[in-house]
Amino acid sequence: MNDKKTSIHTERAKYITAVVLYGTIGMLLRSVDYPSEIVALCRGTIGSVFIILFLRTRHRGLDFDAIRRNILWLVLSGICLGSNWIFLFAAYTHTTVAIASLCNYMAPVMVILVAPVLIREPLNKRKLPCIAVALLGIILVSGVWNGAVGNMLGVVMGLAAAVCFVFIVVCNRKLKDISAYDRSVIQLAISALTILPYVIVRNRGAVMTWDTKSVLIILMLGLVHTGVAYCLYFSGLGSLPVQTVAILGYLEPVVSVLCSALLLREPLGLAGWAGAVLILGAAVVSELIE
Repeated sequence: MNDKKTSIHTERAKYITAVVLYGTIGMLLRSVDYPSEIVALCRGTIGSVFIILFLRTRHRGLDFDAIRRNILWLVLSGICLGSNWIFLFAAYTHTTVAIASLCNYMAPVMVILVAPVLIREPLNKRKLPCIAVALLGIILVSGVWNGAVGNMLGVVMGLAAAVCFVFIVVCNRKLKDISAYDRSVIQLAISALTILPYVIVRNRGAVMTWDTKSVLIILMLGLVHTGVAYCLYFSGLGSLPVQTVAILGYLEPVVSVLCSALLLREPLGLAGWAGAVLILGAAVVSELIE
């Protein structure tokens, strides 16, 4: 019994570590002088290679039969993942880390709306107030209500990232009989291939200078915040109760908001903080409602 409790505590610690790492990505991107799409490309490439090497250390290879059976949804989810990173990283450069993260975290609420159509899950009408509250939170966070349109491009980019994440969820619900590690490797690799043409077109003729600090941060994002974090994340995901996973997942935007306000000194304002509470509260309550 004690061994089982210890195992649960260990898996919970792994999962918390992963989501906290995800929450610090926006803060780290502030110190990178390279375009956001290049960072996203490196993250997908380094992360996929790391997980392959991690599997090798455990004497495991990829299950190519399972990959072939699910190839369509793996490719689509990888494209959506790459698009999510492009939009989210761009949002970080056009608004504060807090606002970009909160807009991206509209995804759970969006899933409630599209689930009846895309994955044939009935709409729980008791969750509709959560959607209304989250939308009010977005209005407060964006500042559009008082004419502060300077951040609107960042808000739009963050919401576009959320839409991409919704389709990632939908695609992953279509996957059958494939391990979390196998799907992660393929999705990360496809995300990198998706971003590559965008990187080439966007940076054609550009001259990249060596920036040691930026390179080290990109390596850390690829190895730690993608490779290590994905391994910890999926380890916890396979062992913890679904409700625990859902609630602990909201640590990510909380960490992002705290990093933005306390470490980057990015102002959120009273209305912004109220909006943040509404968005996170609506997302949490929507997970608790059966």
